Amino acid sequence: MADPSQISRLDKLRITREYLAYQLQRTDTAIRELAAQEKQNRHRAEQARADQGWKIQPKRGEAPPVLHRGGCATYKAKDGMLLDRGQARLAVTHETYIVMCEICTPQTDLQEG
Repeated sequence: MADPSQISRLDKLRITREYLAYQLQRTDTAIRELAAQEKQNRHRAEQARADQGWKIQPKRGEAPPVLHRGGCATYKAKDGMLLDRGQARLAVTHETYIVMCEICTPQTDLQEG
């Protein structure tokens, strides 16, 4: 093994650069992994929020308005347009005619609970 005092300054700088490049690569990998994990966590939180809410598809032509669970893919509501249980119950009782989505069956979760 060579005596460290015999390694030229240029070689020391090249070794240091290689080590720092390695550390940068590892840091970039960790950042990408954490960013992906945070994105998944945000998506899960948004999905959980949607699953706990309801949304109303507006009346179209002769078709009556339709009540959906927040996570129902049949109708995409705009962000922030979710109703809580009380609001959904109120809409169902005060709306002249509102139908329940046959796919997500929102009425099962409108019961007292």
